[in-house]
Amino acid sequence: MKINSAHGGGGKLMNELIRDVFQSAFSNEILDQMEDAAVFPVPAGRMALTTDSFVVTPLFFPGGDIGRLAVCGTVNDLLMRGATPQYLTAGFILEDGLDTEPLTRVARSMRAAADEAGVQIVAGDTKVIGGRGGLYVNTAGVGFVPAGVEIGVSRARPGDAVLISGFLGNHHAAVLSARMGIANSIVSDCAPLCDMVAAMLRARLTVHAMRDVTRGGLASVLHEIASASNVHIALDGAPLADDQVQGFCDILGLDPLYMGNEGKLTLLLPADEADAALKILRASRYGKDARLIGTVLQSERPLVTARTRSGGSRVIEPLLGEGLPRIC
Repeated sequence: MKINSAHGGGGKLMNELIRDVFQSAFSNEILDQMEDAAVFPVPAGRMALTTDSFVVTPLFFPGGDIGRLAVCGTVNDLLMRGATPQYLTAGFILEDGLDTEPLTRVARSMRAAADEAGVQIVAGDTKVIGGRGGLYVNTAGVGFVPAGVEIGVSRARPGDAVLISGFLGNHHAAVLSARMGIANSIVSDCAPLCDMVAAMLRARLTVHAMRDVTRGGLASVLHEIASASNVHIALDGAPLADDQVQGFCDILGLDPLYMGNEGKLTLLLPADEADAALKILRASRYGKDARLIGTVLQSERPLVTARTRSGGSRVIEPLLGEGLPRIC
């Protein structure tokens, strides 16, 4: 069945679409009440709230799709503040001509990702617009921050170790390969990072700053942290991409420092806790390639540098312009 304007008109066709595609995929005791707003229990303490929109092309790519991407991206944003994700909303913008078969696949993929992350999709919205069969997703997420957890980009301190949870660039390279028809075995890293973050919080590690490395790549994320904390982040020059992604970058003139990911994080914490953090990250299915990549230094101004092969140091600038392709 093809989507048309009547599916957004509030009548029978819209109700059938919601019932057969979305409620069928997302069913839970809160959503199934089908009210104008979801009502859910809230534990004592602080709440974290985030929202994001997803417009990736193509909708399906090696290792994921726009639905898994939407859930993982939103969940990971909550995790980076030390929150435990719990509830999501999902808004769908559907263009005329979209077939319901890929839409159903996306909805089921979202449910699978939500189940993996331990969250529920409890409210949603659907709009139909003119177009050529496109699909866009907006999500919001709610999580709860445990007492005593304080994680933020302004909290990095000189002496902190800089860690990443794995090799960079896989998502960017997978989406670009799918868009350009390039044959390779690169798979997106799109994943929820719940288990590794929860384990670090249970271990009471002193995580100062943590960000998922998405648009703009690691270079942009580290600049945000350096600017907010007024520190110098010095990378040691270790390889940041695996051999296949690095080869892909060499052919197309790309730099893994600026490539987007959807299942990688960077974190800064006291150096004497780095080994414990690496052990936790590597125990996760999504963190087996976690590594120490640098340190935080005192500075009079925000700065990000990387060691060169010759033993010198180069200044890493934030991304200028847009990092193509659009990866989320």
